[in-house]
Amino acid sequence: MSRCPLREGWDRGLGFDDGRVSPYRHDMPYDAPDLAKLSLTDIAELVAARKLPPVESWQPENSGDSEMRIAADGKWYHQGGEITRPAMIRAFSGLLRRDADGSHWLVTPQQKLAIEVEDAPFIAVELQSAGESENRTLAFRLNSDDLVVAGPEHKIELRDALPYLHVRGGLWAKMARPVYYELAEIALAESSGTHRVWSDGVDFAIGSLA
Repeated sequence: MSRCPLREGWDRGLGFDDGRVSPYRHDMPYDAPDLAKLSLTDIAELVAARKLPPVESWQPENSGDSEMRIAADGKWYHQGGEITRPAMIRAFSGLLRRDADGSHWLVTPQQKLAIEVEDAPFIAVELQSAGESENRTLAFRLNSDDLVVAGPEHKIELRDALPYLHVRGGLWAKMARPVYYELAEIALAESSGTHRVWSDGVDFAIGSLA
């Protein structure tokens, strides 16, 4: 059974499969953020500190199949077996790219490997809210432990009446059911039945709450 070259690179403690150490290993391993204990300033600092590789600018000539899949529930699989190491999922998620045709890839400067994404590549698993109404800020923790603040660059969009959060570069996060319910409670409390919430100066529709 063949192995994913990127996974082999991880197992060697390297970022790439050609023997070079990745400059983006500095956050591996890492301490998962406890969103409930973080202030908005803390969240902003953690977002700024997350150094992601410039996958949008990489145009490798070699391509292949990673034999990896991100299921609709956000779990990662390789050749049918679930990847359970959080640090590995975090590392791979930093290499994700979505092309204009909707295809998803794991990208390094030397190669890009196709990865199947059943729905969205990320799941928003935790929500922290600060402020009220137009002054509210909504911060989300993803299943990759990345932090995203909804706003002008990270919009909330409805798909089949369910809210999704834009993460980066055409990559989206589906909101886990508890997060959606928490968001719905905010909307019910503040929007007088219009099913909308504010974050970072932007007014977002979150769908019917029926």
